[in-house]
Amino acid sequence: MLKIIVTGCAGFIGSQLTKQLLKDGHNVIGIDNFDPFYSPLIKRNNLKECLNYDNFTFFENDLRDEQAVKTIFSKGADIVVHLAGKAGVRPSIDKPQDYIDHNITATRVVLDAMKYAQIKKLAFASSSSVYGNNPQRPWREDISVDNPISPYAFSKKSCELLNHTWHHLFEMDIINMRFFTVYGPAQRPDLAIHKFTKLMYEERPLTLFGDGSSARDYTFISDTISGIKGVINYLMSHNHVYEIINLGNNKPISLNDLVKEISAATGIKPKIERLPMQPGDVDITCADISKAEKMINYQPKTQLHEGLKKFVNWYKNNYQTLKKGV
Repeated sequence: MLKIIVTGCAGFIGSQLTKQLLKDGHNVIGIDNFDPFYSPLIKRNNLKECLNYDNFTFFENDLRDEQAVKTIFSKGADIVVHLAGKAGVRPSIDKPQDYIDHNITATRVVLDAMKYAQIKKLAFASSSSVYGNNPQRPWREDISVDNPISPYAFSKKSCELLNHTWHHLFEMDIINMRFFTVYGPAQRPDLAIHKFTKLMYEERPLTLFGDGSSARDYTFISDTISGIKGVINYLMSHNHVYEIINLGNNKPISLNDLVKEISAATGIKPKIERLPMQPGDVDITCADISKAEKMINYQPKTQLHEGLKKFVNWYKNNYQTLKKGV
């Protein structure tokens, strides 16, 4: 069994990964600062089940606190899964410095703490946002990502570059995982599927940006977790590694079709308001996942209609808790 540090362990992906790793018998050290980007109550609720495990140790810390992070990492680990970061494309346009601080600086602190503690393996949460509006689709990992269109995107690209530098200088084995719009039970409340479901149940209109033809490569949470576990296994069995892989679904769905699918899952016909496309939003995201298939046997299994049913059931069962958190 491994000793694994998971940063951002109370977030949507982080909490789901932590639960799975604990169930698998690994020892997990979790770090989270309960960033108020969305309600910390929701994140604390995400973490409740994990706190029941004897093989889980939790630290409430900000990754920019260099001494605290160094102290936690000095306890040792086989690998770090660095999921913590400031999320959100549109908010990054208003507060770019927050993304430089919480993504770029925090990642540099993590890398230096790893160096200090002699931890050599890192799985890093990057994003499909780094591709910008590259017309060469599906997006392969080797195409240019030199044209980000939001501060969030450039912060993630910058972290990938940081990771490469520490890999080169200090012989760290690193895989950058580019996630593609992850959804499912416990999804962040600011993301479209959660937001639209909430608005439908509250009989409020949905605000759609653009004509509805923009599309996203939605990836169900269990498929993403499976991909992360595959990355962990790969890193633990290989040396001299620096790789970038897409963890997407390779099946983009338009905004208009997404709304129809959520309507079918909820049984509610939505009211719709349309506004112009927002700055920083990309038109279409589409992952080429052939590299992930070959490297880690990554095979997303959940169809959108199945995943949406699971999300809607979770939303209905957790409505009261979510209400308190908002």
